[in-house]
Amino acid sequence: MNNHNNKKAYIIGGGIAGLSAATFLIKDAGIKGENIFIFDQSSESGGSFSIQGSAEHGYSCRGYRMFEESIYLSTYDLLSKIPSLTNPQKTLKDEFFEFNQKVKVYAKARLVKNGEVINAHHLELNWRDRFNLIKLLLLPEKIFGTSEIKDYFTPSFFETNFWFEWSSTFVFKPWHSLIEMKRYFIRFIHDYQQIDTMICFRSAPYCEYDFIILPLLKWLKENGVNFQQNCKVTNIEFDKNNNKKTVTSISLQNKQSKIDVNQNDLVFLTNGSITDGAFDVWENIAKKSKYFGNPSVFCNSPEKSECETFTITFNDSKFFELVEKFTGNKAGTGGLITFKDSNWFMSIILPHQPYFINQPKNTFVCGGYGSSPDNFGNYINKKMSDCNGKEILEELCCHLGFNNEAQEIIKNAICIPSLLPYLTSQFTPRKKTDRPEVVPRGSQNFACIGQYVEIPNEIVFTVECSIRSAKIAVKKLLNLHNKIPPLHQGQYNIKLIFDVIKTTLR
Repeated sequence: MNNHNNKKAYIIGGGIAGLSAATFLIKDAGIKGENIFIFDQSSESGGSFSIQGSAEHGYSCRGYRMFEESIYLSTYDLLSKIPSLTNPQKTLKDEFFEFNQKVKVYAKARLVKNGEVINAHHLELNWRDRFNLIKLLLLPEKIFGTSEIKDYFTPSFFETNFWFEWSSTFVFKPWHSLIEMKRYFIRFIHDYQQIDTMICFRSAPYCEYDFIILPLLKWLKENGVNFQQNCKVTNIEFDKNNNKKTVTSISLQNKQSKIDVNQNDLVFLTNGSITDGAFDVWENIAKKSKYFGNPSVFCNSPEKSECETFTITFNDSKFFELVEKFTGNKAGTGGLITFKDSNWFMSIILPHQPYFINQPKNTFVCGGYGSSPDNFGNYINKKMSDCNGKEILEELCCHLGFNNEAQEIIKNAICIPSLLPYLTSQFTPRKKTDRPEVVPRGSQNFACIGQYVEIPNEIVFTVECSIRSAKIAVKKLLNLHNKIPPLHQGQYNIKLIFDVIKTTLR
């Protein structure tokens, strides 16, 4: 390993990408933790993983994340480096796979309509859309340009079981990028046959903040990493010389000062956030070079990328018992339940309990989201974005057919909604150059990390993308010889292509 002990690393953004970059700097590059500085405009690190609340006042988190065994390889690489909070003799990776050996997903109620579980196995595709799906898989990206999904498929496609299963799993909307849909299709090609049962998906033993972020923070702090909370970075200055760009300083708003950066030091920028936006620094540096991308593509139309998530805390087991009886799935084994006739395009998930480490035994927590929060509800005559938690829970109970039990359920629950304007903004139709490369062309000591970077063939809107970007950034800036975990590229497997064709005919 090269000697990088004297280098300093400045990481802007304390989400999973920034925390991963710090971990890889220590583990892969041998940089001392005391030489790593993480700037976060929030009061605590964690980014979109962050949680709030309690059993008494209601928990609030911004979503439930699903994993997959053969795709999330960078994630498992990170988890293999961090000891478990519950058993320091094991890594987080050990704990993750041990849990998923015990709690396995097999969705029996993937789609619900008119208060009844429907057969989600039949995909309902017409011949033209079947043909288009196969073409999407096999043809190169350049064929599709900046096309939207709705430009490619027939109108009836968006009423099929396939679309409701696909779009609710990955949070796609008809006006999103066709290329992004193609990338997801390729990466998850081997799981296509299980789109209705979700048996390919894995989950963390607890919410991802408790399971991943807390032990990461503990380990990084024990290794001397410096955390600067409530510290907003406003700009990054570069020295340009012969098409080479070297960071020279970082501007801080709350301290009204600059940090001088030596040419041998490193700077990592999380250039956008799906929950908070936080595009300011990216917008500022994008004016300095075309190789820093075009953030306006992703942040100028929040009405097209907004979603609303909600977390429900119950002080008794009644709702969980009713849902388990309705679906035939115990909590943690059912994956997503999507309501096909929901105007809000609502889905829920009942995770394995307890979902939070500090969750009392008589408390139960589930969550969900609506990807069309500007629509009026089927039962509540208001936009989802205008509804309070009680109204969202009432709408949910009606979709489940729990009308008689609704008032009792609502009385014993706290539902906390969270409107997220940029949640699916990375799916915006774009040119390849609109997102910067992890190490933009000409950059000597600077990298972009997170979900707004261009990694060939990689899918965005995943924990994997954020962690992989950090892994690539550390490797490239420090010229390391370690390998980046490979991308799963099943489109070259003849058997998988045959399986896709067979499944598409279902």
